[in-house]
Amino acid sequence: MEKPQMHTINETAQILGLAKYYIRQLVLQNKISYVRSGKKYLINLDKAIDYLNTGDNKNTSFTSTNKIKRVGV
Repeated sequence: MEKPQMHTINETAQILGLAKYYIRQLVLQNKISYVRSGKKYLINLDKAIDYLNTGDNKNTSFTSTNKIKRVGV
């Protein structure tokens, strides 16, 4: 059984080369796995990388309101 790599927001941002603000937003929106330890958020690094590779599939689907419509001139 493999233990998950847990890192703080600052460490995760540094490892992934992303802004701390962006990582914090992903945590607050529950898009990546984390646990709270006191005031700190500990992020599962493997799950964060998986999320960044696959993205949020809920927001990528297009509806008819997002399509470009032909307009007669």
